[in-house]
Amino acid sequence: MSYFDIGKRIMDLTVGFIAVVVFSPIMIITALYIKLVSYSGPLFVEAKNRVGRGGKEFPMYKFRTMIPYAQDWLVSQPELYKKYQENGYKLDPDPRWIPGARIIRKFSLDEFPQFFNVIRGEMSLVGYRAYYGYEVKEQLKRYPEAKEFLDLALTAKPGVTGLWQISGRSELSFLERVKLDATYARKRSLLYDIEIILRTPYVVLTGKGAF
Repeated sequence: MSYFDIGKRIMDLTVGFIAVVVFSPIMIITALYIKLVSYSGPLFVEAKNRVGRGGKEFPMYKFRTMIPYAQDWLVSQPELYKKYQENGYKLDPDPRWIPGARIIRKFSLDEFPQFFNVIRGEMSLVGYRAYYGYEVKEQLKRYPEAKEFLDLALTAKPGVTGLWQISGRSELSFLERVKLDATYARKRSLLYDIEIILRTPYVVLTGKGAF
């Protein structure tokens, strides 16, 4: 393990534990709201595991902001699912959202449980936005040139925030996204991580690139 990896892990654990304590009230309020407006479904996203470092999959904790089993419902709607694929795996507006989902997502409240993934070591504070397995397979068919960037990106851990998250998020295509992830993997350092962390609050507060 390199000095960078050791330093990054220490920073992840320190900030991760602090974030869980500080943001616990917000997470509790968000969880109660979700159960109030969509009590029949699970609290967290039921989607399949995300792709982590080295291509290893893991369960990423994220508050559910869509109807129960939203992905299964979407797949059952061929025309809508085609539009979803062609639009970079997003719909706006998205008919699957629960009431208030736009606000929750705009300010990234649904992402806060990922600090538990950071503590567990599956994620880092800074890294690429974890991909879905099906997303990788389908998007590589559309953008075969993205593979070299994706392979480089997967040498790092996924992060709660990262270069993609502060550079436009949902406004970017898959190819633009993996290029940013590869850029982070090439340049990663503790100082670069700190720079990205310091730039994150502005993006969260303004909701830039979220939908």
